[in-house]
Amino acid sequence: GIDVSRYSEFVDNDLYSSLGLRRSVFCDRETFGTDRLLVGEGEPSWREFLARAPLSEGARDDIVRLHDSSIDYLAHLSLEEKAAFLRRTSYEDFLLKVAKVGREAISFLETSGGWTIGLDGVPAWAVAGSWPGTTGLGIGNGDDRSDTVRERAFFQFPDGNASIARLIVRSLIPEVAPGSTMEDVVGARFDYGKLDREGSAVRVRLESTAVRVGHRGDRRSAEEVEVTYVRHGHARRVRAGRCVLACYNAVIPSMCEELPEAQKHALSNALKSPLIYTNVLIRNWTAFAKLGVRSVRCPGSYFENVNLPPAISIGSYRHATTPDDPIVVRMWRIPLEPAARGRSVPEQWKAARRGLLATTFETFERNIRDQLGRILSGGGFDPARDIEAITVNRWPHGYAYGQDMETGQVAWRVDEVPPERASWLIARKPFGRIAIANSDAGAWAMTETAMAQ
Repeated sequence: GIDVSRYSEFVDNDLYSSLGLRRSVFCDRETFGTDRLLVGEGEPSWREFLARAPLSEGARDDIVRLHDSSIDYLAHLSLEEKAAFLRRTSYEDFLLKVAKVGREAISFLETSGGWTIGLDGVPAWAVAGSWPGTTGLGIGNGDDRSDTVRERAFFQFPDGNASIARLIVRSLIPEVAPGSTMEDVVGARFDYGKLDREGSAVRVRLESTAVRVGHRGDRRSAEEVEVTYVRHGHARRVRAGRCVLACYNAVIPSMCEELPEAQKHALSNALKSPLIYTNVLIRNWTAFAKLGVRSVRCPGSYFENVNLPPAISIGSYRHATTPDDPIVVRMWRIPLEPAARGRSVPEQWKAARRGLLATTFETFERNIRDQLGRILSGGGFDPARDIEAITVNRWPHGYAYGQDMETGQVAWRVDEVPPERASWLIARKPFGRIAIANSDAGAWAMTETAMAQ
């Protein structure tokens, strides 16, 4: 029931700009020697913007050159040779060794850009044509990992994708919540007691972890699949004509032992990057308004980005309309371990997961309060007074990626790995009455990928 063409009815794209709020950069003293908020990234020009930055003249010159010129740093190579070179070169190495940019400038440019890895792990080929220094190469890959969705309509609920799940459940079990539209689901209260009722056509059983899946008998002639799951400390079994495994691919070999070894190997090589999404409820956003910022990029800081959310009002949910209203601030962190820098991307992600396991909520809270306080102090923000609540979403297995089974490399662009070497294509093959469908099966972490699978 989601009509993506109506998104413009619900989102106010002009709210923040009407108040003069702009994209900004925060330089922290640990990285740049002093705390400084730079409002209006790249405005009115990169040269004028960087004049306010705590950087040397050489670093400023480097950054201006990357942004304002369209130099082809690989003009001596053919397009095919450029592509081959960029595939085997990280963006960081491209800047250092080809564009001849200094480390100081790179520390200012440092951002994951949604790739959940540092500049040393992002291949230059994947961002050619869009990231600074690559626009003159004559290669326009942009910044999209997927060949499956080139032009897509965008739609976002105030709660992200939770409303999508709620719409699906309500369509399957209508009595679980009132209403029937995408507008009324946002504020609908769900009766969890209606999810798992005997006699219902669809039953949703919470707190039930599947641990074993297999055919009842030979898969070539079996008429049923049996699933063993654990709930409240007890193992139970349920049977069905068919089963879809929509979980993390890497756990499937441990759950379904009868799968072919080659498929188990491909499944176990599923790659997921860790990341942290944090929501901070503040009592008002007057500090943002006074400073003129709506989003802040924070190179070198604990959290990479601080953003005010899209101004979405739908159904009974109304977004903040004035800076005096409470609002939920979004903060994003890629939890990479400095000691792992320079290792392969999968190794960096594994090290990050280990570090994340040892990170307490108190550590997140302390860094949230410290970083927001330092960024917004000039606008009168007081963390002790203004922060009302914090939710930290720790995703040790966050964004889905695929792997080239021959090289072992991350498949940054899924259209460029031959099918016989694409781990996700081998992993998702149906097996008898068991199907495998999830974002891992499409090697892309977006909701539309999971839907398509």
